[in-house]
Amino acid sequence: MPQKFVWVFSKRYVAGLNITEALNSCKALNKEGVKITLDVLGEFIKTPEEAEANKNEYLEIIDQAEKFKIDGNYSLKPSMFGLLLDKERCYSHIREIVQKAASYGNFVRVDMEDAPCTDLEIDLFRRLKKEYPAHVGLVVQAYLKRTRKDIEDLFDLHSAEIPLNFRLCKGIYNEPAAIAYKSYTEINEHYLEDLEWMLQNQVYVGIATHDKPIVDGALQLIDKYKVPSSRYEFQMLYGVTPELRKSLVDKGHTMRVYVPYGKQWFAYCTRRLKENPKMAGMILKALFSRG
Repeated sequence: MPQKFVWVFSKRYVAGLNITEALNSCKALNKEGVKITLDVLGEFIKTPEEAEANKNEYLEIIDQAEKFKIDGNYSLKPSMFGLLLDKERCYSHIREIVQKAASYGNFVRVDMEDAPCTDLEIDLFRRLKKEYPAHVGLVVQAYLKRTRKDIEDLFDLHSAEIPLNFRLCKGIYNEPAAIAYKSYTEINEHYLEDLEWMLQNQVYVGIATHDKPIVDGALQLIDKYKVPSSRYEFQMLYGVTPELRKSLVDKGHTMRVYVPYGKQWFAYCTRRLKENPKMAGMILKALFSRG
């Protein structure tokens, strides 16, 4: 599908093509009582120069967001910094970004990507967590069969004063059945099992979902274990299920929206289309409704 058609759909789910547009979107969300996590779009680069440029863009967005007092933090994909090209240089770039965020008392979330990246990203997180324990977190994916063991293995980094901080999502990459649960029911079951383990063990968790049954299950677990609001938050994607998002904010739950922006919007949005082919119909409808 041509990019100009995809953009009709995409601009609802991408906060802008540059820093200024992204920060304006963040300000609007903050006014709604929503926190944000900023993400520069891009992944799986091919040259060291791209990694350096991506690092510099992150350093700039951190300075700009702090200058404008955005209530939020930052997310990044290690493949943007050459994880599969040079893992030590990648670590050095991300360490510099975490150091910058930490200098403001802020926080960076290391995103989880597809299976070839999983071990490398857990190792990278472990190294960063030891040096910046209060300023870095990790994404884990409930559909991977290894996830429970992964979070248990990281528990040596946990303390009551500075708990582990995970974003728990379902997972978006198309992994083989040998390593990933494939059915909706199975994924939801394991999501709630992983969430329950985290809540029982006083891990801080970002409950990242737009699925009402998962939200309802999470609320039941929060009530069951009397989890204080300081130990969890809900997280959603920019432009997705705004009514469900507002209902949680209105009930007093902390909400954080993942705010992606940048020139690499096309790959991000086509992945959303592959995840949910029905969205293609939304694009066509938007085109015809606009004449």
